[in-house]
This record gives sequence, structure tokens and C-alpha cells, in this order.
Amino acid sequence: MVETLRVELGDRAYDIRIGDGLIKRVGAEIAPLLARPRVALVSDENVAALHLETLRAGLADAGIDMVSLVLPAGEATKAWPQFTRTVEWLLEQKIERRDVVLAFGGGVIGDLVGFAAAVLRRGVRFVQIPTSLLAQVDSSVGGKTGINAPQGKNLIGAFHQPSLVLADIGVLGTLTSRDFLAGYGEVVKYGMLGDLDFFAWLEINGPALAAGDMALRAEAVRRSCQAKADIVARDETEQGDRALLNLGHTFCHALESATGYSDRLLHGEGVAIGSALAFEVSARLGLCSQEDPSRVRAHLRNMGMKVDLSDIDGDLPDAEALIALMGQDKKVMDGAIHYIMVRGIGQAFVTSDVDEAVVRTVLEQALAAR
Repeated sequence: MVETLRVELGDRAYDIRIGDGLIKRVGAEIAPLLARPRVALVSDENVAALHLETLRAGLADAGIDMVSLVLPAGEATKAWPQFTRTVEWLLEQKIERRDVVLAFGGGVIGDLVGFAAAVLRRGVRFVQIPTSLLAQVDSSVGGKTGINAPQGKNLIGAFHQPSLVLADIGVLGTLTSRDFLAGYGEVVKYGMLGDLDFFAWLEINGPALAAGDMALRAEAVRRSCQAKADIVARDETEQGDRALLNLGHTFCHALESATGYSDRLLHGEGVAIGSALAFEVSARLGLCSQEDPSRVRAHLRNMGMKVDLSDIDGDLPDAEALIALMGQDKKVMDGAIHYIMVRGIGQAFVTSDVDEAVVRTVLEQALAAR
């Protein structure tokens, strides 16, 4: 069964298709978008080794030719060198404005290829085919594209909506446990920021979902995508509500920078740790009860996820340096860090009125516990 959600953005509205086996029939799914039976696809080495020939066959079944570029896997790819390589390759392939580019991979590929599509010939269409749980529930939806800079994560980019998102939940079975749980960090975020019922559902169903229950995986992806689609429809370019999706991300991006955007800390792991920190700071500020951060941490621990700074291997900078890294975040406005704080599970809000001394104390105590 395939479920279809709609991201309502007027003349830039598009469908999110969620189901098992979508890659095998990708040709039939994207044929209505094509002006000519040819696509350019960009993927990474890991995804290509597992799934590229299945996708190629799915396109061939609909009479669609494909040229492909395979990039190195990993967060380091999401920077100028591979971005430049991708744009120049697309130009070499004579991709025209009416053509469609396929982004086939996790969040790194989706973000980079989406940005390439945004700037190529001042904008060509692209389709997101996310292969990681994180990409399926978060980065593939909403049109945020971009690359990292030495100064910080996602600081170079554009809003460029896809024409279609194809989330094949069957490919999630090829993820490592660590990668799946990293993606789960973004799933549980939707419950933490705006839906206590969903959080409670995950407390009950999370372990079976992680163990491979396809029906539960489909439901988790559907509810996550619906939550994001609703927020994006209200606030496409992050002037208001959309910032709530960054729960945990201000801490996360600082930790990712501190660990060199390496395998020491995957993005979804950073989101989980950052969300636990956001709940702890909220409790210290008297915004929510201490039971809320305890409940969040208990669920993340029950899922076998990273929760504390002590779960990150290797050295970390001190609290002052982490706060300085947080000051490089995109959510800084007029020199003030805008935090996503909570009044309880499912009750997130944006504020710059956070006592930095409390943040420093929470970070110092977390670092001391390492």
C-alpha cells in the first residue's frame, strides 16, 4: 500500500509518496513529471552499491534513460568541492530547465543535490528519493537545500522545493542499527515539539519499529511527514512556526562542528542529545517540570540511543567554546541565539530570552559527567 501526503504550497505543491517497493516502480512514479524520457541521478557510494541497479531497472521499465554520478558517502561530501563537481557534471550532461534531477540517498545527497538543482540554470526540478529514515522524515521534505561551510552547518543554500518525494520504506531494512536510530532522533523530535500523543505512541511502539515492523515504520514515517508538511505549508521559509523543527538543533550543530562533522556524531544522534539538553535547560528555567526531561531521556535510552555528551567518543571543547559555536547557528538573529525551548512534551516554542548562565551550567555539568 502506498500513502500519499500533499505539501500544500500553491503552485509549488507536491506529493510525498510513502510505501514499500517504490524504487522498483520509480519510472511509473516520475513519468508524469518528465518532458523527455531521460533523468540525471546523483547518489553516494553506499546507496549506489545497494540500490542503484534496482532503480535503473525501475526507470527502464517505463522507457526512461538515466545518467548517474556517484559521490563519496559521508557528511564531508556536503561542501564546496563535491557541490562544484555535481553542478559541473549536470551541465556536462546538458540538463535543461525542463529536465528532472533525482537525489537518491540520505540527507547529505538530498541537501547537496537540491541546492545544485536550485542554482543550475536558475532552477531545475528535482525529485527526492530518500533512502535513510532521517531523510525520509525530515530533510527530503520542505525544500531546505544547502551545504556546510567551515564556519558552520547548512550556512550556504536555498529554499527549493522538490517536485515529488518518494519514501520507499523497504530500503530502511538495509540501514545499520546506528543509522536507523539516528533517523529515529528526527522521528521522536516531532512528538517532543508538537504532539504528545505521537510521543506516547512511540514510547509503546518504538522498540518494535526499530526491530523491523514494517507497518509501524510506515506509520511513523507518515505521521512525521504529515507533521512536517503541515508546518512547511504554514511557514515555508522559517519566519515563524517552522523554526520549531529545529528543536535540539542549536546544541546539535555546535556538537557536530566540535566533532568535525565526522562519524563520531551522526546528525540524528546530535538531535537526540540536543533535544535532551533543550528539555534540561527548559526545566532549569522553570518552563517545564523535571519529569519531562526525565521521560524524554528514559525513552531515548530505552531505544538504545545516544542521550548524553558522555555518549560521544573523544574530546569535546569546554562549555564556553560550545556556546561560541552555537553563536554561529543560522537561528542567531540580531546577535542573539534563538533557542527552541519547551513547556512540556509536545509544547515547543522559540525564544531568545534564555539565561546563558543556565545553558553554561547545564553544559558544564554534562561535560563533567563524561
